[in-house]
Amino acid sequence: MRLDWQVAEVCEVVSETPRVKSLLLHVPSWGGHRPGQHMDIRLTAEDGYQAQRSYSIASAPEDHLLSITVELVGSGEVSSYLVQDIQVGDRFELRGPIGGYFVWTAAMGGPLCLIAGGSGIAPLMAMLRHRQRLNAHASTLLIYSSRTSEDVIFRNELEAMALRDSDLRIIHALTRQQPRNWVGHRGRIDKTLLAEAGFSPTQSPQIFVCGSAPFVEDVSRFLVELGHQPKTIKTERFGPSGRPPS
Repeated sequence: MRLDWQVAEVCEVVSETPRVKSLLLHVPSWGGHRPGQHMDIRLTAEDGYQAQRSYSIASAPEDHLLSITVELVGSGEVSSYLVQDIQVGDRFELRGPIGGYFVWTAAMGGPLCLIAGGSGIAPLMAMLRHRQRLNAHASTLLIYSSRTSEDVIFRNELEAMALRDSDLRIIHALTRQQPRNWVGHRGRIDKTLLAEAGFSPTQSPQIFVCGSAPFVEDVSRFLVELGHQPKTIKTERFGPSGRPPS
């Protein structure tokens, strides 16, 4: 199906971390999406120059506004604008939703295992928000790797979700620096953590892994070595200047 470009207006800009912002968008002609899908964004300069990138949708389908969560990437021209310069009321073009492979809905049930690295939390957050909006009780585990505690995107919202929902477990892994009283995992997500904290292969969890290519490759390999079937592991990889579809 051909997707047309639509105009989105920025309704709110939320600072998630020093390098990450979420943009809440009003898109009058948006036809809806499923948790895990993404969109293309196109920016056009006054001289006609255009730049296009892909970003995961972080909002639940039930939310009134569409949202994306953008991390500032080095010399990235699109992320620089979206994180540093964009203001409420600004407009840009988007098209979507795109993708049908990396998708979970409450109707699919659980157990559900979500594994994120950095800004790879965005499409998984759409799944968690969708699950919460529908008050679904699928047994769910999120293992989330960040550099430091300041780099944990959606930290307050995730903590609130876990406090309200006994069917949701969240394990944070900090790779570079941990607070003195840190009780989470220290270092990268490894095979031992997945074996001790994750669902066993006999429970047949639906697994979604999102992050950088090396992160996704390592985690997927660990999961297979632990006995999980490759067909149960769905992955999404981020590139250096946005997120191309897997």
